[in-house]
Amino acid sequence: MSMTCEQARWFSETFAQLVRNVGQAVLGKDEVVRLVLTAMLAPGHVLLEDAPGTGKTSLARATAATVQGSSTRIQFTPDLLPSDVTGVTIYEQSTRTFEFHQGPVFANIVLADEINRASPKTQSAMLEVMEEGRVTVDGISHEVADPFMVIATQNPLEHAGTYRLPEAQLDRFLMKLSLGFPDHASSMQILAGAALRDRSSRLGPRIALHAVSDMTRLAETVHVDPAVLAYVSRLMEETRLAPEVRAGVSIRGALGLVRAVKVWAAANGRHFVTPDDVKHLAGHVWLHRFVLESEAEFDGVTAQAIMTRILREVAAPQARQQVA
Repeated sequence: MSMTCEQARWFSETFAQLVRNVGQAVLGKDEVVRLVLTAMLAPGHVLLEDAPGTGKTSLARATAATVQGSSTRIQFTPDLLPSDVTGVTIYEQSTRTFEFHQGPVFANIVLADEINRASPKTQSAMLEVMEEGRVTVDGISHEVADPFMVIATQNPLEHAGTYRLPEAQLDRFLMKLSLGFPDHASSMQILAGAALRDRSSRLGPRIALHAVSDMTRLAETVHVDPAVLAYVSRLMEETRLAPEVRAGVSIRGALGLVRAVKVWAAANGRHFVTPDDVKHLAGHVWLHRFVLESEAEFDGVTAQAIMTRILREVAAPQARQQVA
């Protein structure tokens, strides 16, 4: 059953309330806030990469505060162990049994702060849970919370003591976003409230946990015309055929884009997806999945330039009038 116009209107209004709530902590960044919430409802995970002091952690905390669920923060460091993330099995002498003690990953929203500071061994502890929503310890699988979202941050400027995220882990993030510095008006507002160190601490939940799952399921009913699906598939194929690209977008990336554009359409009050939705989100969902040839990187070619060229060269289908 497809989403109705009334359901799309409710979705859009609720989504706008969430954006306004998070926007109280992250001033002047409504577009990024909308993208993060889109990823949450897709559902998927977000990697925030930006310079220090731009509000990455505040955005993650504000998102968690807006949802009436559990949230945890993991400070990734070089000495962090996989068991510090997933949990550990401990022998209890009183009961003479082994009991599993959950790690901080067992929460609805997990903030993985400076994820690239942990060793590859510890980073790999996130692979299973980000893809399958469970962790396996000592051969036993444990389901994590539902809904579940990882918001990870990393600093692209400082490389001492950091480990580059492997492609397999980057592919598990639905979006890679950058906040950037606030504009003049937002900066003035932030400076005027300098006494308040953490704006997200004053935020209250605007949506119940079960409603997040309801919105996710509702977004799945947004109509996607076969012509739009063919457009996504063609774009995916072109990323693989580009001579500057060693590895293009995977089918996981294409599926992630389709889920994201459904949420984006509903957030804009529509029960159907348009080609413009695909164009708007393609870069946010796909750019971090590109693996460029060494020669192309040396020549200064960027994934953004390749994506722009592909979107320009691949003809989008003509939008057709949709009915409820």
